[in-house]
Amino acid sequence: MNDMFGPREILEEAADRWWIFLLTGIAWLVFALIVFQWDYTTVVAISYLFGVVAVIAGVNEFMAITISTTGWKWVHGVLGVLFVLVGIWALWNPYDTFATLAALVGVFLLFKGIFDIMVAFITKDEFELWWLQLVLGLVEILLAFWIAGDFREKAILLVIYVGIIALARGISEIFVAFKLKGLRRRLAQLA
Repeated sequence: MNDMFGPREILEEAADRWWIFLLTGIAWLVFALIVFQWDYTTVVAISYLFGVVAVIAGVNEFMAITISTTGWKWVHGVLGVLFVLVGIWALWNPYDTFATLAALVGVFLLFKGIFDIMVAFITKDEFELWWLQLVLGLVEILLAFWIAGDFREKAILLVIYVGIIALARGISEIFVAFKLKGLRRRLAQLA
């Protein structure tokens, strides 16, 4: 459907849906708050928690396809499929999941941190709060290496990692919402 429109129409369509990212960002922050309040100590509960978060992240990636430019749609699609598959696997095999959970969380945070740093530098001239996304990316990369350490023995840390993922995702989504809202304002001024 977007192939019929030019780049400006695609930008306008994406900018008009800025509120979707704001709502999903707020939902991720609320979920992170809930995660940090729970006290899970069993392997099964942590695996189920991770599975639910992964499935929600996958659904969120599928929602991002609708407002992405054509070049990024496939990335969101692949991430959505991967998150959903990992989430289903975690829900299906909770005992096996626990052994690999720390590695998966570390890899996710590493790639998310790299992506946030790239986006921060790319949007430096267009978004005055670009440095917040840069700091978030650096923190995510540091957490990825921390997770890769020998902290896997403590089950509660895995709950904290899931909460950190949800927190980072919420902050990122809110940044995107305000970037799109700023783009909407600039497009309105040009019209």
